[in-house]
Amino acid sequence: MANLGFVGLGVMGGRIAKRLLDSGHAVTGYNRTRSKARWLLDAGMTWADSPKDVARACDVTFSMVSNTEALLAITGGENGVLAGLGPGKIYVDMSTVGPAASRELSALVADKGARMLDAPVSGSVATLDQGQLTFMVGGDIDVFERVKPILLDVGPKATHVGDNGLAVSMKVATNLSLAVHMLAFSEGLLLAEKSGIKRETAVEVLLNSVIASPMLKYRGPFVLDMPDEAWFDVNMMQKDMGLALELGRQVDVPLPTASVTNEYLTAARGMGLADQDFAVIFEVLARMSGVSEG
Repeated sequence: MANLGFVGLGVMGGRIAKRLLDSGHAVTGYNRTRSKARWLLDAGMTWADSPKDVARACDVTFSMVSNTEALLAITGGENGVLAGLGPGKIYVDMSTVGPAASRELSALVADKGARMLDAPVSGSVATLDQGQLTFMVGGDIDVFERVKPILLDVGPKATHVGDNGLAVSMKVATNLSLAVHMLAFSEGLLLAEKSGIKRETAVEVLLNSVIASPMLKYRGPFVLDMPDEAWFDVNMMQKDMGLALELGRQVDVPLPTASVTNEYLTAARGMGLADQDFAVIFEVLARMSGVSEG
């Protein structure tokens, strides 16, 4: 069992840390708000007072934060992860951030004599709780092979996709489809509803049809009953859409459906729905269709 660290114990990060604890690993953790980590401390996690202290104490340090700015905040400065790294240590970032920022960070990690992997995940809270979360990993293949058994304690699949930064590129390419798919589902659902079919019936039919992806199977029901706590809110999804659109411009790939879907996320923010799960894109379209009073 490895001596692991985890920085960023939010909705997903906290649950990943818990699965590592449940697998028998020693886990030292840090979160900006300590109270949100209380349940993990009760489960046996050791607390550290800074990201630096986590990295210093552990052989492999993981992190999962909301965006590039947050990643730079936990890694830089006198109390950041970089300050705690040294020869032989491994740093694995699971955040969805800009590929260039991830590559630049991997170079700084190498300067410390350590090695870095970018290892964003595919899945949601439901996927994670079911033990079905998967990883895409960028970085040195030998480092990946050393970390892979730990990742497999969280979920059933970890795929090495290439050099540093390519895993976050893969994650951005994956995530743009989530919002696009949610918008297409909403369009079909509202078309059925306004034709006279009950919303609940239309949802049942669609989620048992050929369009029912794993994402829709767990997020589609949100159009009937939104969760109290967003699994992945509008702001987070729009951050990822922005990364996708930026990457598309860099590599000359047009992203027409991503561009349109991004505008519906902007509309959701304008309607005061930014803290809702991005499935609320249905509510945006419903209001525009005269179905919902908002």
